[in-house]
Amino acid sequence: MTIPAESTFPTENAPAPDQPIGVGAPETAAFLAGRPHAPQEPAPRKTFWSQLKVSLAMFSNPKSATGLIILGVFILVAIFAPLIAPYDPQAQNLDETLQPPSFQHLLGTTHIGQDVFSQIVYGTRGVLIVGFLATIMATIVAIAVGVTAGYLRGWKSESLSALSNVFLVIPGLPLMIIIASQFQDPPLIVIAAVLGLTGWAWGARVLRAQTMSLRNRDFIQAARANGEPLHRIILVEMLPNLMALIASSFVGTMTAAVLGLTTLAFIGVIPVSNLNWGTVLFWAQQNNAFPDYWWWYVPAGLCIALLGVALALVNFGIDEYVNPRLRSAGERARALKKKGLNINATVTQVRTGADAPDAPANSTSSSARSSTEGVTE
Repeated sequence: MTIPAESTFPTENAPAPDQPIGVGAPETAAFLAGRPHAPQEPAPRKTFWSQLKVSLAMFSNPKSATGLIILGVFILVAIFAPLIAPYDPQAQNLDETLQPPSFQHLLGTTHIGQDVFSQIVYGTRGVLIVGFLATIMATIVAIAVGVTAGYLRGWKSESLSALSNVFLVIPGLPLMIIIASQFQDPPLIVIAAVLGLTGWAWGARVLRAQTMSLRNRDFIQAARANGEPLHRIILVEMLPNLMALIASSFVGTMTAAVLGLTTLAFIGVIPVSNLNWGTVLFWAQQNNAFPDYWWWYVPAGLCIALLGVALALVNFGIDEYVNPRLRSAGERARALKKKGLNINATVTQVRTGADAPDAPANSTSSSARSSTEGVTE
C-alpha cells in the first residue's frame, strides 16, 4: 500500500497551513505572516503599598504580632508618660515612705516617699530612647561594614572582616564601663553611642555572609554587566533581599542595648539622674529593699523581662519567615491546632464521631500520621 505524497497524517500539534513551521510564539508567527496582532500589556508596576505589604509580611505571624503589640504598649507608655504617671517621679514625701501598693500608690513608694509607678513609667522613656538610638547606630554601621565587606573582594573585604572580628571578641561590658566613666554626666546620645559602638559586629558578620551568597546571583551579575555603580547595586539590588536579616539583627541588637543600659545603671556607672529601670533597681539595692520591699524592685525586673520577651517574639517570627523549614512547620502546626489535634503527640490521632470528616478512616489516619510526623520532625 502506497501513501500519496500530498496526503498527511493529522497530528494534534500540527501548525496551521499559513503558520510558519517552527514558530511557537503567536506574535512572532503573526509578524512573519504579515498579520496584525494585539500588543502584550506591560506587567503592572508595583505600587508603594504593595511593596510595603511584602516588606511587612515577616511580621504577619502570631509571634511577631504579639511581640509588636507588647512593644507598642511600651512605646505608648513612653510617649504619654506625663499623662499616665500620677506623680512627679522625683517628688519626695517623707510621710509616706516604703508604703506597699495601694489605690493612692499603685506600686508603693521608696525609702523617701517617691512613687514607684511614676518612676517605672518615666523610666520606660529612657530605656526606649537609648535602646532605639543605640540600635539604629549599630545597624547602620553593621550594614555599611557587612554589606561592603561581602560585596568587595581581596584585601578590602578581608580588612573589613578583620575589623568586625576584632569588635566581636572585645568584651562589651568593660569597654562600656571605661567609656561611660569618662563623662561626669553623660547625655543619652553618648550612652547610646557607647552601646552602638559595642553592638554592631555580630550583625555585620551575618550580613557579610549573606552578601557573599548574593553577589554571584544572576541579577547581581546582570546589574554589574550593565555598568551599574556600586552604590546602586548595594542599595537597589542587594538591600531589599537582606531586609529580613537586617530586621532580625535590629531586634537582637536592641535586646542587647536594653540589657546593657540597665546593667550600666544597676552598677552605678550611669548617673542616677538618667531615670530608667536600671536606676530603680540600683536604688532598691542600695537601700536594702531585697527581699522585704518587693514592690520596689519586682516591677522594674518584670518590665525588663517583658520587653525582652516582646523582642524575642518578634525575632522568632522573623526567623520563621526567613527559614522555609520553620515556616512550613509553623503552618502545619497551626493547621493541626485548627483541626483539634495535638501537635506534640507521638502516636497517630484519628478524629471520630461528629468531628470526623466524610473521608474513610484509613485516609484520615494516614493524613493525621503524615501531619504529626512532619511537625515532630
